[in-house]
Amino acid sequence: EQARAFAKLVSQRGGALSPRHDGLRDNVIATGGGPGIMEAANRGAHDADAPSIGFNITLPMEQEPNAYSTPDLTFRFHYFAMRKMHFAMRAAALVVFPGGFGTMDELFEILTLRQTGKMQKPLPVILYDSTFWNSAINFQHFADARLINQHDLKLFGFADTPQQAWDGLLARGLTVPEA
Repeated sequence: EQARAFAKLVSQRGGALSPRHDGLRDNVIATGGGPGIMEAANRGAHDADAPSIGFNITLPMEQEPNAYSTPDLTFRFHYFAMRKMHFAMRAAALVVFPGGFGTMDELFEILTLRQTGKMQKPLPVILYDSTFWNSAINFQHFADARLINQHDLKLFGFADTPQQAWDGLLARGLTVPEA
């Protein structure tokens, strides 16, 4: 429900409802296109009557594209690396809800690109559900062990509500079109 509410809020306030003069839209929700939290986020955009993207991956045991990503914006990938590349190239921001190994892989890929300066533009990163993230990963331990610099912990923030996540994205530099 939180992912659905967040995606609806972003779709309504971020520019996905109205095309710009060049026909493109800003801050369109993009997910892995699968079930669960991904489906909830695509559904939140759908609730706002906004398009959303599904970067689906072909897996042996699961994963058909969910019914809420916009059909013309639903893509199927065979390789995780290609899917991550398309995510990273097009993302204006990243909000990461609790997830498994695939979620961790995508999160650490983006954080590594940010940390090493390999991204063309700074990308706001918010980890949703601070209790989950602080229990799952001891980020401070990476800095204490001198595996990352203390300032690397500023590459991301935390949020516990859809509004906090939206405010965090804006505070970290997400651009939205003028009304």
